[in-house]
Amino acid sequence: MTAVPEPVANGDPSEPEAAAVASAESAAAPAALDADGPARARSGTARPASSGPTIRRMGRGALLVELDDLTQVQALHHALTVDRPAAVEEIVPAARTVLIRFDADRLPAARLVDELRSRDLAPVPDREGTLVEIPVSYSGPDLGEVAELTGLSEQDVVRRHSGREYRVAFCGFAPGFGYLVGGDPRLRVPRRETPRVRVPGGAVALADEFSAVYPRESPGGWRLLGRTELTLWRPDRPDPALLTPGDRVRFREVR
Repeated sequence: MTAVPEPVANGDPSEPEAAAVASAESAAAPAALDADGPARARSGTARPASSGPTIRRMGRGALLVELDDLTQVQALHHALTVDRPAAVEEIVPAARTVLIRFDADRLPAARLVDELRSRDLAPVPDREGTLVEIPVSYSGPDLGEVAELTGLSEQDVVRRHSGREYRVAFCGFAPGFGYLVGGDPRLRVPRRETPRVRVPGGAVALADEFSAVYPRESPGGWRLLGRTELTLWRPDRPDPALLTPGDRVRFREVR
């Protein structure tokens, strides 16, 4: 279920959280939590790179941190994962945001805001994270089209796709579907103009800057390079998802 941004209720300015949590001006807009100034308005334009993160309340026990780009998202997720603040229960990265669920009875929102603003958004170290190897039979229906779009041979597409180490930036779309970054820039191709009604589970695909493996049969518009026999999502496992944010991934060609 997608959380709906909740305006922060107006309160007594003398309360401890009031200095860090800006009140929403209207119920129509989510409130930004800003320890050093008023709430920033949400807009359809890109945020200036120097503006710093915007932090919004998502109900009583969650904060949404809006960042400038995916690199910052990965950096904050990594920083919070290796040194998780007390009372933080869940950290959910996305393309430009990190959602943080916490126990509001143990940790005031204002204190967590200060903690988040103090974190160094240094790039994630290359060798950090669990390495998952995925065997792939590169015989997908879009392999030839990707070769044409990139001006490469099919063999070169396979070589470039299997020759990089990826990182799971975030998960979404379907349980177990990880968005992988770190691929070869030459393989950056758009989604299909007409999505497929059925994409088989285990299909290895790419679109724009991302690679992914479809965890189960579903509709999809990414370009299919091949298929793996690995099961990406099994609810009966202690950890149902094979890929989780922060993991490193290598594709290995099999014939």
